[in-house]
Amino acid sequence: MSPLPFVRPRRLLAMCLSLCGALLLTACATPRPPEVTTPVRPALPLRTPATTPYSAIVVDAHSGKLIYAAADKQTRFPASLVKMMTLYLVFESLDSGRISKKTRIPISARAAAQPASKLYLKPGDTIDVDTAIRALVVKSANDVATAVAEHLGGSEANFSARMTAKARMLGMSDTTFRNASGLPDSGMRTTARDMATLGMALKRDFPGEFGYFSLRDFEHKGQIFKGHNRAMDMIDGADGIKTGFTRAAGFNLATSVRQDGRAVVAVVMGAESARSRDVFMRDLIAASLPKAERR
Repeated sequence: MSPLPFVRPRRLLAMCLSLCGALLLTACATPRPPEVTTPVRPALPLRTPATTPYSAIVVDAHSGKLIYAAADKQTRFPASLVKMMTLYLVFESLDSGRISKKTRIPISARAAAQPASKLYLKPGDTIDVDTAIRALVVKSANDVATAVAEHLGGSEANFSARMTAKARMLGMSDTTFRNASGLPDSGMRTTARDMATLGMALKRDFPGEFGYFSLRDFEHKGQIFKGHNRAMDMIDGADGIKTGFTRAAGFNLATSVRQDGRAVVAVVMGAESARSRDVFMRDLIAASLPKAERR
């Protein structure tokens, strides 16, 4: 075996430096593989509820243009947003002359037995239509919702079928109603997009009655009932519409806003708390309203 050639230390150092430089140049010249990214929607300056999946949508109330959407077609439980459709059919009955605001609605044993939130009406009691509307908007009273359904539909099941049929007529293709209150039912479903469609329909079809949705309180038998739609106080120009909550649904909110000639309808569903829902809605409106048409 031949002996290895002797290399002086300085020359050895120079050779090492040359080799390192070549390797460095090779590494820099090698192109990096492209990063895999997930397409995202245009960023809005707001935070979404951090730990609970949510759905949200904002629609220009003048043009119907979609301003913002996130999981807006994802199936959800509507909770008390159902009462928006209950009220739609009440307003429709008022317009047709079938009932008046003074019509007395009887309270059945079944209606009185509905869980809270409620007015705690007793079987045999009656409530006039005007007060019933206020109770549904402000207190989200489940006993009143059932009584209204029974009075207008003969039974709550019949009324729920009418609600679903009306939803289809309005273009709410992903919504099914099973009761008039929004109390838990595994067959009940909707989407943020469908609820926005309903909000738009209420504003368009019943401009005279839509003012009910801005109520903060109402009186019944000497007692003042206050609402819990805190977003109304947090958003300039807010004029409705409805809150909702069940454990399965999370915290839901539909909101209508008019400001500086612009108008939007927005829906947030599935928030982790009333506070996070309201803050998210406030920020969502602030980011979206400037994009709406001014009229």
